[in-house]
Amino acid sequence: MQKKLFMIAAAGVLAGPGVAPAETVVQTAVDTVELYATLYPTVGLIKYGSGSTGPNGTGNPVPSMSKADVQAAGSNFGIRARRNLGGGLSAWAQIEQNAPLERENTAAVSVGSRNSAAGLQGPFGNVFAGQWTTPWADLESLWNVGTVGIWGPSLLIVGRRETTGGTPSNLGSGCGNFASGGITTPATLCDAVAGQGGVGHPFWRRASSMIRYTSPSLSGVIFDVLYQVPETKRVVNAAGAPVTEYNPSMWSTSIQWSGFGGRARVGAAYDRHKEFTSIGNTDTGWAIKGGWNFGVVDVGAALEFIKYKCGAINGPPSPSSAPFSACVAAGGEVKAKQWGLAAAVPVGQNKIRGAYSKAADLSGPGTLVASDTGASEWNLGYEHRYDSRTTVGAGYARINNKANANFTWTGMAVQQNGLLNNASAGSSVSWLFANLTYRF
Repeated sequence: MQKKLFMIAAAGVLAGPGVAPAETVVQTAVDTVELYATLYPTVGLIKYGSGSTGPNGTGNPVPSMSKADVQAAGSNFGIRARRNLGGGLSAWAQIEQNAPLERENTAAVSVGSRNSAAGLQGPFGNVFAGQWTTPWADLESLWNVGTVGIWGPSLLIVGRRETTGGTPSNLGSGCGNFASGGITTPATLCDAVAGQGGVGHPFWRRASSMIRYTSPSLSGVIFDVLYQVPETKRVVNAAGAPVTEYNPSMWSTSIQWSGFGGRARVGAAYDRHKEFTSIGNTDTGWAIKGGWNFGVVDVGAALEFIKYKCGAINGPPSPSSAPFSACVAAGGEVKAKQWGLAAAVPVGQNKIRGAYSKAADLSGPGTLVASDTGASEWNLGYEHRYDSRTTVGAGYARINNKANANFTWTGMAVQQNGLLNNASAGSSVSWLFANLTYRF
């Protein structure tokens, strides 16, 4: 109620001269408006293991290093609104952005950079358009019970294999093999969301220019489907005739079920990402995630497979990028597999949380698809819950990267060779931390 009154008062102030305050207040009072945030301030010690700037340990060596950090990766704030239209139908909207709580990361804060959309919801379900996480990514909540704060395997080892700009990666940079399609500016065409490179459209990443439908719960079953439209479709003239040179789009679907009073939950997802890795080809993936709360312990598990379809390339990749180039075989494919286990043990209203996950080495027919591209992660921590909005916790998390892997968490402090978020090849990362999670 306080939030609602705050928004009504704010609307009256922002109305300014020339607009009748009474009309603004009445209009706002009809709606449910909420200002919200989730903050994860964390302080701790980070250690980066020794690595290298080249494949298989070649290139310049990168020494190990420890440092302290204070950060809040994953923090966000936004505003939601809902209007009752009658007959069980309502219109709603949400605008959300990052809240890094760090001066050097303020560039990441832009209006609507996170889940932002508007739609209609009723007995038929929920239909909305804008930018949102995919049904694939939304299944993470079904199994990720072993994480204190955000320092766990979800959207790291599991759910996050590709690169986009400076985020955790294990498939390299660039934008697939777009050079073979004759596109001169591939970096701007990889992804309608950010266009920051990477192999394909990440299966975990928010989809922009999308429309999504979520069904109502039918005996505990919910169906989700998302379509990202081909916003960046490109047509050129070839010998006087129009030719579609590039036409990316994607589907993300999931079905999930919960039962036995919410103790059991399971979901499966299937995605098709067209022309994000190579022209004329479609990347596919499937995943199954879920868990069971036995009372004395809540367990979760995840398994996912992703297949990237590769086109021909104009010449071999550079030696420095060879071990990370997933699509190097003409007409071939590269396969990725990840799995994870998680558990939470209640201690009164507090919990001990832990998880273990593993990304297998990439596999494929290409001679330049390097071995040792896998990694594992484990974490263990304790969380004290004051109420539904406030928890404090402490824990330890570690990623063990193989020689040609560079997994790490988003938002980590700058590494020993000046890289932000991307670990050096073969450099393992550990994080001893204490954190606060606060929601309003």
